[in-house]
Amino acid sequence: MHDRLTTAARALTAAVICCLAARPACAQETTSSVVDGVYSEAQAARGASAFPQFCAACHGASLGGLGEAPALVGALFVSDFNGLTLGDLFDRIRTTMPLNNPGGLSRDQYADILAFVLKANGYPSGPADLSRRSEYLAVIRFEPPKSAGAPAPANTP
Repeated sequence: MHDRLTTAARALTAAVICCLAARPACAQETTSSVVDGVYSEAQAARGASAFPQFCAACHGASLGGLGEAPALVGALFVSDFNGLTLGDLFDRIRTTMPLNNPGGLSRDQYADILAFVLKANGYPSGPADLSRRSEYLAVIRFEPPKSAGAPAPANTP
């Protein structure tokens, strides 16, 4: 009887390990979305001040892109990151920008600039600053902003 229990326990342990190993590393569950107001207005204002100094030379003052640098506003930008997390976008910016000094800004500066980019794309602000920590941003789903012209949901009694 003891051997059967030991064998069953080993089989169960192996099955659990296999299931965990089969999950993709990026399968962390998202708990919120960029449409939930994940940055503050004050943070977006700080980002608007930093953007001309660190980003506008390549991406343009209007975020429309220049030459090889892509636009940071509009449907193409949103579709490039749709389905990823805000952590994915933050880490890409943080490790590759600015082009002449990748990783050269503080995490706070990158978060402020990302808040500005979100605001420029029509995402709503909220009461708190966007985190500067990738692990917190990894649970925020990136998706298209809600249409400004969409009707508000009806109140039900």
